[in-house]
Amino acid sequence: MSVIRLLVLGSVRQHGRTHGYQVLSDLEFWGAHEWSNAKPGSIYHALKSMAKQGLLVAHEAAPSPAGGPPRTEYEVTTAGDEVFFELLRHALRAHDERIDVLTAGVGFLVDLPRAEAVALLRERVAALEGWRAEVRKHWSPPDDTPEQWGHIGEIMRLWVHTSSTDEEWTRGLIARLEAGAYVFAGEGEGERQRDVLPPGVPNPYAKGD
Repeated sequence: MSVIRLLVLGSVRQHGRTHGYQVLSDLEFWGAHEWSNAKPGSIYHALKSMAKQGLLVAHEAAPSPAGGPPRTEYEVTTAGDEVFFELLRHALRAHDERIDVLTAGVGFLVDLPRAEAVALLRERVAALEGWRAEVRKHWSPPDDTPEQWGHIGEIMRLWVHTSSTDEEWTRGLIARLEAGAYVFAGEGEGERQRDVLPPGVPNPYAKGD
């Protein structure tokens, strides 16, 4: 699962057509450079790579009014749109990926219809329940003799605890979405909301103007 692809495609989609520096600014504004591999080099590499693969169209823009070199602007193709939603759906339903995968998926959650987002999260809950049951059945020490497993038994306890808290969070998100939280695809008009903090709260990752 390529987190950088999901992040870059999602950022370009939000703008319709944009350049690499804007994508970089978006991802830094979201703090993605702290919780993913979204660094400048990987972002520009992803843009060029996906343009070669037909997921993005590269447009040569006019020279900068400030006298700088022209910037290449990118636009998501139909194939790129399909890949974006494939990655997004996987990120939301998968229970066995790294945390940056789920984090990126939640960042673009509202690009899906509300009902589909909820359905994907329910798949995630079911997968977590099934995986935890398997761990308890085959890999967990009995409650009455945990010492027989030594410290390795703590690994199994960690897995069970982590999946339980993951499930609790996911169920909470589902409840909030079903109660009407946020504006999803097809529910509102105008530009997609990109705010990550309440009004007046400074973002430590945002680039200065």
